[in-house]
Amino acid sequence: MTIPEKDLSERRNIEALCVAKGMRMTEQRRVIARVLAGSEDHPDVEELYRRCAKVDDRISISTVYRTVRLFEDAGIIERHDFREGRARYETSRESHHDHLINLRSGEVIEFQSEEIERMQAEVARKLGYKLVDHRLELYAVPLNDEKK
Repeated sequence: MTIPEKDLSERRNIEALCVAKGMRMTEQRRVIARVLAGSEDHPDVEELYRRCAKVDDRISISTVYRTVRLFEDAGIIERHDFREGRARYETSRESHHDHLINLRSGEVIEFQSEEIERMQAEVARKLGYKLVDHRLELYAVPLNDEKK
């Protein structure tokens, strides 16, 4: 269960998606788009701001907040609330994936499972529905976790 290379290239395309949607791209928006595109994790706005400020120290946190909202409203990035009290973001992709969140470390692991996809569609069908979308988040602790 891994994320295909196609999805990795989709992540890198934020700037092009903004231009295609007719969004005005200031230099600060370009920096934010590039930093988001280069993220291998799911950063929150504060972490994104820290990363952007290393590239351009003139970027304010309010600019990052506004730009993230703009990208989210345009469907370029997705917002996730992984029970931490803060929103985290990733690039929207055409192909579907799910998340496993390590409750001890906060690490978010992306995965795909055809078996899970089939089971969800079957559950919906048995209940009299056609599944059109879903979001699956698994919250877990490591098997060798000492804390109870």
